[in-house]
Amino acid sequence: MNDVVKKIGSDGAVSGRIRDVKAAILVESLSGNTWKAAENVAELLQQERWTITGLSKVKHPDYQSIHEADLVLVGTWVHGAFLFGQAPWAANNIANLPAMRGKKAAAFCTFALDPGRSLDKLTNVLGDTGAYVIGGLAMSRSKLDQHSEEFAARLLDATVDA
Repeated sequence: MNDVVKKIGSDGAVSGRIRDVKAAILVESLSGNTWKAAENVAELLQQERWTITGLSKVKHPDYQSIHEADLVLVGTWVHGAFLFGQAPWAANNIANLPAMRGKKAAAFCTFALDPGRSLDKLTNVLGDTGAYVIGGLAMSRSKLDQHSEEFAARLLDATVDA
């Protein structure tokens, strides 16, 4: 049975969050923004007593960390024209990840101006690996810290012990 950490919010409300969740993080980064976002999210989750089993590149995944994880986070950057044709980079590499049937997963992508439908495409590719995708977030590279906090909060909320 998972232990629950009780948190008291600024409004005085108490929320229960599962602790001891193990997460693997796979990242494809061009300029370092996606990698920085992954590190930010990892740090925020570790503050909530999560264990990060590994942080590796999508092209060279740490298979052991995926195996050990309860949840796999996959992040990449958005490429394409500014107003059309956007797509998550490394979609083919993500599609070739090992089968993750029975694993929960979440996706994130970083973008400069407009992610288009990149997050939808990314979550679909991730779901095709057999993972149960619990959500995702498109992160503006100009708001990485804010969006990293939002993504971590969503992950924490998605793993509340009901």
